[in-house]
This record gives sequence, structure tokens and C-alpha cells, in this order.
Amino acid sequence: MCYKFVSFVRKFLTLTKKSVKLYTDNVLDAFYDAIRTNSLDRLHIPHSDVFYVRSALEVKFAPRTFTLKETEDYMRLEGWTEGNE
Repeated sequence: MCYKFVSFVRKFLTLTKKSVKLYTDNVLDAFYDAIRTNSLDRLHIPHSDVFYVRSALEVKFAPRTFTLKETEDYMRLEGWTEGNE
């Protein structure tokens, strides 16, 4: 069910030409900080699906915003995994 939703979200974003900015929620700041402190093993960069789903959720539930962690947690509760299934 979640995979169908992710597929729908990708098509929606493509058709509406919405962009997903990968630097939201300080992902790039965290990445560069991890490089600077040599702690890449503790860095978690969310899967691209999380960005797409968050954008769709924010469109559907505007003006509510969602953090990347919150979105990823909701997706995992629905059975989503980062594996290639």
C-alpha cells in the first residue's frame, strides 16, 4: 500500500513539476558536519522516498509541516523499508 502511494507521489511531483529540495531539515549541514568530524558512520540521510512522501503529505495536509524523521517513522509504521523489494 505504501509503495503504491510513493509511486503516486512521484507521478504527482513529476506532473506538477514540484521540486523536492534535499537541503531541507539541515541534511546537507549534517552531512558536511559528519565529514568535518569524521563521523560518517553515525550519519543518516533519509531515502529519497521520504522526501517525496513528505512533500505529498504537506500538500495534502497544508498548512501542517512534517519533519523528515516524522515522515520516515510514519512510513516505517506502514511497512516501508529502504530495501530493494
